[in-house]
Amino acid sequence: MLRIDPVATHAGASPNRPAIVDAEDGRRWTYRELDRAVDRLAAVLAGQFGPASGVRIATLARNCPEMVILQLACMRAGAIFVPFNWRLAPSEIAVLAQDAAPEIVFHDPELAVPAAVPRAWPIGELLNLGEEGARPAPEARRPFEAVTTLLYTSGTSGRPKGVMLSDANAFWGCTNFIGGNDVSCASVFLCDMPLFHTAGLFAATRVPLQAGAVVLISRGFDPDRTLARLADPALGVTHYFSVPQMAATIWNRPDFEPAKLRSLVSWTLGGAPNPRAQTERFVGAGVPILEGFGMTETGSNFGMPPHDLARVLVKAGSCGLPFLAIEAKIADDAGNALPDGEKGELWLRGPSVSQGYWNQPELTAQAFRDGWFLTGDAAVRDADGFYSIVDRKKDMFISGGENVYPAEVEAALAELAEVAEAAVVGVPDARWGEVGRAYVVPVAGREITAEQVVGHCLARLAKFKVPASVVITDQVPRTASGKVQKHVLRDRALAEMSEGGA
Repeated sequence: MLRIDPVATHAGASPNRPAIVDAEDGRRWTYRELDRAVDRLAAVLAGQFGPASGVRIATLARNCPEMVILQLACMRAGAIFVPFNWRLAPSEIAVLAQDAAPEIVFHDPELAVPAAVPRAWPIGELLNLGEEGARPAPEARRPFEAVTTLLYTSGTSGRPKGVMLSDANAFWGCTNFIGGNDVSCASVFLCDMPLFHTAGLFAATRVPLQAGAVVLISRGFDPDRTLARLADPALGVTHYFSVPQMAATIWNRPDFEPAKLRSLVSWTLGGAPNPRAQTERFVGAGVPILEGFGMTETGSNFGMPPHDLARVLVKAGSCGLPFLAIEAKIADDAGNALPDGEKGELWLRGPSVSQGYWNQPELTAQAFRDGWFLTGDAAVRDADGFYSIVDRKKDMFISGGENVYPAEVEAALAELAEVAEAAVVGVPDARWGEVGRAYVVPVAGREITAEQVVGHCLARLAKFKVPASVVITDQVPRTASGKVQKHVLRDRALAEMSEGGA
């Protein structure tokens, strides 16, 4: 049976090289220490539940090294790791727990564990379990292609889905990211993204561990602390992953100076479309902001060339070129490949693509066909092979017979220096069928009016794309991974319109 275990490999080759650093309290593990901690915990899990059991082991906790050690231990013990999103409401977490049916949840003491879970254990005591030097039997592992991690999607369109990921999926997804972002054993990653999300768990954490590099794990994103860490020469951070909204927040900090971040090799953006204007701001200032594209179901798929910032500027707004082990096509409704320049649905296939959704065979059959995953994203490829995500197919609306992609309008709004965030949804209209409604969050300390927003759009977009109404607000609803919850925003818009709002 094939076994690929990067931590064990690096523990043998470079035992004293640093692997994980807790950015909050300074705890650190070399690869030898990490390997032993994983073995010790894996022996406990295999002894408790049996080898290759496939039982679900969940977490309900904020970022900490223990979560990473537990995931790796589940792999060696033949269990399935399930990190729950602690930011959800208790009733939402209860639904996930009912679906995954974990045997135990390791949790932060202040977070309530669903009543249906048989056992709970404080995650801070996890490393005290077991005996020093204990090791699981090799046969405890499940096959390389078997499910070892269950990640619930962020729920931008409704009920979250449990994505089944094998170690093979994780290995190839990380391999894609490593090759596309100039990662080496000398790299230093800072992980602010939540470890219950694919960006935090894999792109920002498993990637450096697979490469033999080091990862600093923080409790979460804080603009001031993050900026200080990225700029600290003693830490030497070379790689950072965030959503576009986090980058915009840092850019707007009063003490932000681009020169502080020019030592970065790659600041990868994903999770949501990155406005062209934001790429131009950062890259023009010498900061290597590189838009990419990945999904829970597919791992890392596309990226911009890290050593050609001039080309990044030319292709700003694109998510880049396909990585090493991914095949992509722009398809029509029948699955036929469309020529360059035509919009269609993005389909992906490769060894990083999940086998489907936990307990949802019908949804799996709809989204996975003959090895392809149907992303639900409207996209286009240009003549140079660069892909651009136009929008989610379901977010597109039709106004007066014309297709309107909200991401295009949001990109135009991002050009305004006064705009911190913007989101656009389609709402019913008696004359045009549907029209756009924009929600705009101003930069702190600045003001903007609905008239300014509309005037800016009229100067840059076809009239049918210009929002018919603009709401100046203090926030837009987002998932923990930074994606705008368009279904929540549409419900808000409909409620406001029914109450007589503009």
